[in-house]
Amino acid sequence: MILPKERDPRFITVRRGGTLTDSDHRLLALWAAACAEHVLHFFESAQPADPRPRQAIEQIRAWARGEIRMSESRAAGGHAMAAARVLNGAARHAAFAAGQAAVVAHVAAHELGAAACAIKTVRAAAPAGETEGAGQLECRWQREQLPAAIRELVLDDQRLRNEICWSVFD
Repeated sequence: MILPKERDPRFITVRRGGTLTDSDHRLLALWAAACAEHVLHFFESAQPADPRPRQAIEQIRAWARGEIRMSESRAAGGHAMAAARVLNGAARHAAFAAGQAAVVAHVAAHELGAAACAIKTVRAAAPAGETEGAGQLECRWQREQLPAAIRELVLDDQRLRNEICWSVFD
């Protein structure tokens, strides 16, 4: 579980009573997609015939462009997570990252799920003794991708939810 028990109003859209603007919601979705795509090759090398995680990433980007409805992106996220369930290791975490990214359209706070799963992916793929370093490099890369408009929001979210996100943002 990567979501807090109490929802942070900064990740709830204005029309639902929170403070998240549509433009920042789209930025969160695109950042989550970038995090997931960065590790997607771990899934695709294990399951080259399964398009579901890549489709999930494509769907969240289409949602961010206003081309599809939230429910379509959310459904694609569920399909990517189904692809993950039969796997283990890096391939599994990479598919979960794609699924988490796609459901950002539905619940913006899943942005950290995509990032955390991507970090878990590189940790799982790293040679023994190099897992922590690999995770730190991935976390640094992700932070470099953050748009300025959402940077402080995401960094604060990482600090607040690090413990429930497997402590990957240390």
